[in-house]
Amino acid sequence: MFTFLFTVTVSLLCAAGTVSLCCLVEGSEVTQTPAILWGLKDSDAQMTCSHTKDSSYFQMYWYRQRPGEGMKQVAFTSTTSSPEYSGDFSADKFSAIKTVAESGSFTVKKLEAGDSGMYFCAVSEHSDTDNKYSCTKPPVFQ
Repeated sequence: MFTFLFTVTVSLLCAAGTVSLCCLVEGSEVTQTPAILWGLKDSDAQMTCSHTKDSSYFQMYWYRQRPGEGMKQVAFTSTTSSPEYSGDFSADKFSAIKTVAESGSFTVKKLEAGDSGMYFCAVSEHSDTDNKYSCTKPPVFQ
C-alpha cells in the first residue's frame, strides 16, 4: 500500500544567480520542511519527509514532475538498503537518505534551472522486505 504524503513545488529563479525553491505541503499524516527554500545557483536544497504511520512504513519513494511533463520516480530508499535511482536520475544530482522508518530526506544537488518542478514523497509498507516490488510495483509516470 502506497501513501502519498506531500507535494513539494520547486521553482528556480536564476536572476542574479538566486535560486528559489517553494514547497507546498499537503496531507494529514506528513510533515514536510521547509515550506520554502531559497538558495544560490549551484547550491544544494534539502527537503525532509516524515509520517505518522507506524514503523512498518519504512520504504520511501521520491518523484518529480516538471512543468508540462508527467511525474517520474527519482529514487527509492528504505531503512534496510542503499538508495536506488531511476532512469536518468543519479546520486550525482540527488541524494535520498532514510535512516529511520518515520522520516527521510531528499537533496537536489547543485541547483540549476532544470530542477524546477513538483516533488512528491510516498511511503510504502510491504510484507516481503527483500523485494520492494513483491506486493506492488510503484508506477513510473511518463
